[in-house]
Amino acid sequence: MGRQRLRELFDDAPTPHIAHPPHTHHRDYYVATDGSFAPSGGGLGVIIETGIGERVARLAVPDPAPDNNVAEYRALHLGLDVLANRAPADANIGVLVDHSALAGDVNLAVLAGRGSRYRPVRDAAVPAGAANHWRGIRARVAGFGALRAAELESAENPAHVLANAPEEYAHVNDEPPRCPLPNVERDEPQIPPPSRANRHAGD
Repeated sequence: MGRQRLRELFDDAPTPHIAHPPHTHHRDYYVATDGSFAPSGGGLGVIIETGIGERVARLAVPDPAPDNNVAEYRALHLGLDVLANRAPADANIGVLVDHSALAGDVNLAVLAGRGSRYRPVRDAAVPAGAANHWRGIRARVAGFGALRAAELESAENPAHVLANAPEEYAHVNDEPPRCPLPNVERDEPQIPPPSRANRHAGD
């Protein structure tokens, strides 16, 4: 069995604070990120694909984050910065992270951008030391056409190994830059997974 595309992982993962309607399955790009912490030094992992699974970028970067929570925000900031430089500004983005607070914060930022009448269910739970990265994440969220974040289990996150062994996977940083345009199969039937079938929400 081959590797799962990021789209497939996104389709099956919950999206905190935002229902998961059928058209969620038609993102232009998907970005999976992970951040790790270790006393000897952690790392940031990023994988970006188009909607049909074509690889855009992979990164495995050593990073001296003060703790795992900050590392997760730094990794997403990095991934969104890289994607913003390679994708059209109006692209629809699916984000995959294995940090529940981060996924929730991103989707709260998405909802807050819909207008002043929206009242968030909670404030963003940004860890100390990640405030600047959170501002960068929010700017990227606002800059894309649409975006939502899904929460994975750590073992399912394909960026996990890149973040936890950045020296071992340093070769991925030498892959040539790629900027493929999305080729999402928008004519596919919009059939949600059974667990999402009765949910309805806008993007």
